[in-house]
Amino acid sequence: MTTSSIYNAGQIKRRRRTKGQVQQLDRQILEILQQDHPQSIRHVFYRLTDPRLPEPVDKSDHGYQQVQARLTTLRRAGLVPYCWIADMSRRGFFVDTFSDAGDFLRRVNGLYRADLWALSDHYVEVWCESRSIASVIQDDCNELAVSLYPCGGFSSITFVHEAAQEINERDGRPVTVFYIGDYDPAGVLIDVSLEGELRRHLDDGIELRFTRLGITPEQIVKYDLPIKPRKATDRRSLHIEHAVEAEAMPAHILRRILRENIEALLAPHALTVARIAEGSERYRLIELARMANGDGGGA
Repeated sequence: MTTSSIYNAGQIKRRRRTKGQVQQLDRQILEILQQDHPQSIRHVFYRLTDPRLPEPVDKSDHGYQQVQARLTTLRRAGLVPYCWIADMSRRGFFVDTFSDAGDFLRRVNGLYRADLWALSDHYVEVWCESRSIASVIQDDCNELAVSLYPCGGFSSITFVHEAAQEINERDGRPVTVFYIGDYDPAGVLIDVSLEGELRRHLDDGIELRFTRLGITPEQIVKYDLPIKPRKATDRRSLHIEHAVEAEAMPAHILRRILRENIEALLAPHALTVARIAEGSERYRLIELARMANGDGGGA
């Protein structure tokens, strides 16, 4: 049996695990996260539905709740660092204040970024279907200086309109949008709808290349991704026989695919050059902070 087998509630019988079985499940969770982090809970869950594991979990809401509960226990016990689990679903809103101008300059010093895309012929954005996916790829998008938009399924037209206006106010370079979402009857329509709505609001003359990076039929086969039957009552996209959620793609593979596609559009050595420039400019900001506090300039 492969991980692309169709799962249902009867394949892995729901049962109360023994102490030894719970310990084995915990070992599997730790191994998955030690190999690759951060991951969302859904990413860990899908890895654990592999029937080849000594202690697999049922691919159901009940199975997901078991993984969620074990991760809560392991984090509170200090065995899994909290930062190994990515979660953008709940965020606070903060107001930054500063004691003086020097304090401001020191704190924004770390925020200074050189323009990685100054010498590129492209402007790049990443869109994804869920915040769960966004939380896994956010650090890579930050490092590569590309905007990230989790659209939450069929996105609001206001949200897409505002994103298009941001593009319209730029310098007119060709726009590349990379999209990551589920491969299911609804998921294959979301990116089509998003692309159409973006094109509706982009100014004439702005070239848009819209690419679905995942999930694709080829990836389902290549990476042996777990699939499930489509809902019999869903009459959308009747050519889609099975469903695969984006979180079924191992996080490290998803990040690698994303980085390879983004970096291919950067100018040669852009990351190296940007890091050197950032170091120099951040040193200047520290010098300005010293001057603002009356410490004088110089080393």
